[in-house]
Amino acid sequence: MTADRFSTHHLELGDDVVIKRYTSWDRGEPHREWAALTLLAEHAPGLAPAPMQAALDAHPPMIAMSRLPGRVLRGEHATDEQIRAIAAALNRLHQIPAQVVEALQPAPWGPVTAVDKVRVWADKQPDLGDNPLVRQAFHTGAIWLASTAPDKLTTNPLPPVLGLADGNHANMLWDDHEHRVWLIDWEDSGRNDRAFELGEVTEHISRIDGTLNAEQLLAQLDLAPGEAERVRDFRRLIALMWFLQLGPDGPATAHNPPGTLERQAERVLQLFS
Repeated sequence: MTADRFSTHHLELGDDVVIKRYTSWDRGEPHREWAALTLLAEHAPGLAPAPMQAALDAHPPMIAMSRLPGRVLRGEHATDEQIRAIAAALNRLHQIPAQVVEALQPAPWGPVTAVDKVRVWADKQPDLGDNPLVRQAFHTGAIWLASTAPDKLTTNPLPPVLGLADGNHANMLWDDHEHRVWLIDWEDSGRNDRAFELGEVTEHISRIDGTLNAEQLLAQLDLAPGEAERVRDFRRLIALMWFLQLGPDGPATAHNPPGTLERQAERVLQLFS
């Protein structure tokens, strides 16, 4: 695991160990990450870094974990083999017994927070420019947000899963030698809705940097009856969230190349077609 431009924390890389020092911890990030790594070491060893040592109440807090081989998948065009490996990693993660997951804190980013945030952004009527495609995407999304469909997403009829609560493709590490995917950066993790987690992975704005065939990935996941429809609606929600933040003065604009808003508008309309 190497430090890269997507990292938000200071990493000290040793031969076999990574020391992570947090730059912020107001949401309990060190405690969340340590709890997740400890749980994963017991119930899904080999899926994430192994926890080694922690100073959770230090200033700054610190966690030492095993160093994993590979490179982040953000910015890459995911191959068929890599998509199979992502699916295998997610299936294994989501098979951790629900009674174990129930003991975790809820993730800070989940269905209720996301629905509220996206509706607030839409109500602000952000400046999205004059492009007809962009205007159509906003109109389509606003109608859906005003319906009861998003409210149905806030109640999970299925068992919870341990989730990263962050679909950034930089959180997936591809190992060329073992042909597998490791999952890293668990500071925002917690108990979450599986369909929401899959919406995050497939629709996080990091997909703009490369390609990840969402339909191909979802076809290889063990979805419960009716879960595919919830995943579809969470994909719509997450895609709308990024779209609404990509206007000329939006908070996500500066981090993305020109034309991202138009590409995201196309994505929104595709998901609602």
